[in-house]
Amino acid sequence: MAIIRFKALENIMHRTPVKVVAPGNNVSEYFGSNVFDKDTMSKFLSKEPYNSVMSAVESGQQIDRKVAEQVAASMKTWATGKGASHYTHWFQPLTGSTAEKHDAFFDLNDNGKAIETFSGSALVQQEPDASSFPNGGIRNTFEARGYTAWDPSSPAFIMESSSGKTLCIPTIFVSYTGETLDYKAPLLKGLHALNEAAVPVCQYFDKNVTRVFATLGIEQEYFLVDSGLYNARPDLAMTGKTLFGHSPAKGQQLEDHYFGSIPERVYAFMVDFEIESFKLGIPLKTRHNEVAPSQFECAPVFEEINLAVDHNQLLMDLMGKVARRHNFEVLLHEKPYAGINGSGKHNNWSLCTNTGKNLLSPGKTPKTNLQFLTFFVNTIKAVHDNADLMRASIASAGNDHRLGANEAPPAIMSIFLGSQMSSILDEIETKVTKEKMTPEQKTDLKLNIGKIPEILLDNTDRNRTSPFAFTGNKFEFRAVGSSANCSSSMVVLNTIMADQLKKFCVEVDALIAKDVKKDEAILRVLRSYIVSSKKIRFEGNGYGDEWVKEAESRGLSNIKTTPLALDAFVSKKTKEIFIETGVYTEREIEARHEILLETYVKKIQIESRMLGDLALNHILPTAIKYQNLLISNVEGLKNIGLEKETYNTPILMIKEMSEHISQIKKLVDAMIEERKKANKIEHAKPKAVAYCDKVVPFFESIRNHVDKLELMIDDEAWPLPKYRELLFIK
Repeated sequence: MAIIRFKALENIMHRTPVKVVAPGNNVSEYFGSNVFDKDTMSKFLSKEPYNSVMSAVESGQQIDRKVAEQVAASMKTWATGKGASHYTHWFQPLTGSTAEKHDAFFDLNDNGKAIETFSGSALVQQEPDASSFPNGGIRNTFEARGYTAWDPSSPAFIMESSSGKTLCIPTIFVSYTGETLDYKAPLLKGLHALNEAAVPVCQYFDKNVTRVFATLGIEQEYFLVDSGLYNARPDLAMTGKTLFGHSPAKGQQLEDHYFGSIPERVYAFMVDFEIESFKLGIPLKTRHNEVAPSQFECAPVFEEINLAVDHNQLLMDLMGKVARRHNFEVLLHEKPYAGINGSGKHNNWSLCTNTGKNLLSPGKTPKTNLQFLTFFVNTIKAVHDNADLMRASIASAGNDHRLGANEAPPAIMSIFLGSQMSSILDEIETKVTKEKMTPEQKTDLKLNIGKIPEILLDNTDRNRTSPFAFTGNKFEFRAVGSSANCSSSMVVLNTIMADQLKKFCVEVDALIAKDVKKDEAILRVLRSYIVSSKKIRFEGNGYGDEWVKEAESRGLSNIKTTPLALDAFVSKKTKEIFIETGVYTEREIEARHEILLETYVKKIQIESRMLGDLALNHILPTAIKYQNLLISNVEGLKNIGLEKETYNTPILMIKEMSEHISQIKKLVDAMIEERKKANKIEHAKPKAVAYCDKVVPFFESIRNHVDKLELMIDDEAWPLPKYRELLFIK
């Protein structure tokens, strides 16, 4: 292993940036060139089928088979004209990655002659094996059938590789009996529920609003590591993180990497994957160095949430493929290195209308600002009432390492609004009463509400320690993990918002029925929400120990581990919300809870097995060999008659190494025994808890002993690339 390590380091010295050539001088010349988007559709489809597809996209109307045949024919003509030989239904099963099964356009006609064909039925539906994907017991192994169904709201695209091109059709994935088995279907259902609930609220202010949809901008953090060093670290290759590694003398403490000059090799990689992204219609806007060494970030322009999630999943896949062309590997694990910042995925969420209004952006009049406050306060109320569910939506084995580690928001759900918006809510709380408001109170409120745009213009401060922060015209959910499918958190956010807006309408309409004026009724209900959700608002340092104590006194949950956090998914309250909104059935909720627990167990199990393998088969043999060298050294010094003081240091080193070797073996054996006990547990929840409480605690203890050995053993003998080699890209 040491030979592999040094060979990898030697190869790095000869790496040169890959030359990248864009297909045009400006991005606008090739953006979306591999996407069957609206403009392309309009060129290949006649007016009737085009309008039918647009109606399906904008209002969810079903596309009939005749239109599907026309769309399929046009899609095939476009795709084969661009060199595609195959097509696939591209879907997002509950594995956390995307899936695809390729079929050729090629077929044989009745005369045995080769032809290219693509039917409407092939476009609309395929039948992948549903039992081979995570299903939480919904499908038995012998009940294999499942269906992928075309999602016309996310355009088809062509995926290129050096060997060919494939037409990819975004789809949902459901079981033979109709249960959802993917991330996309619940997201679409949640968006439908949100639209149904939000439109009546909008119509208090604007009767022209007939559709409300969520938008999302996903900031993606990631690490890069040279592929040679990556391949010399089995833990990185198998788990996505380093299980051992002593902190280097220089890490991120100088804060010189953040927004620094982008290394030339990295720059070439970024340009390359941006070009590939632009061709697929992914609107990347920003790139920069992040806080930790070899950590970077990219961010797109806001899009409708379904498309934004699809693009982020596609982006993660693209980054990995393009990185290998540049002799890099992309690390999307939330905490690939100990002692430095991990990676997240900041979800910038807002609501928009068919009239072009951002509902979380204030307007120029008290009326438009009352609409803004309505959605603003309802969002706070929804998150407050469902904070544990929000925490569950971002729970994973990887994110457990990151949350609250003085680099990311804590596991405590809180909301940052900024001092100015907090003062506006405080004023509403003070001046709005249950009785009829005086003209002075109304005028006072209208004047202050009218100032909101000016207030937000100067409200440029941000709180990066908050998991859910208002940032001017959107909320930023910062606690989502870097490897996550954002659908998980966005399904929850959209669904709880839909549930909350329905409740809001009921309360407002009840007051209006009692002859309370509409605006006053709205303000009264908003005031009650401001009061009841006040405890979740926090403007201070979310990283501090003081906040943990204060949050506890406020009654806010601090659920630090995934197995416990996931309980919120199956609570009576959660089930009622999901079932009432039509997002999940009870069977689907239970299945997803089971899948999330099983995934947690498998990831911790893999880490444990990898840790044991490295410790017993790589670290201990290296330590014992080096210890034998020291013993030979001591014996040699003795043989030539030197005083004991001259070889006291190697003797002390031998003793210290013996202690570390002994402890590593003892701890690994004990960890394996606990793993065996956990594996005998039949049910997912106690099994996950056993892995969390009984197996995981060994990881840090074993690591401490291994990292001490790393400092003692000859650098040339150490088998694994060290942090100082992994973190600083040459």
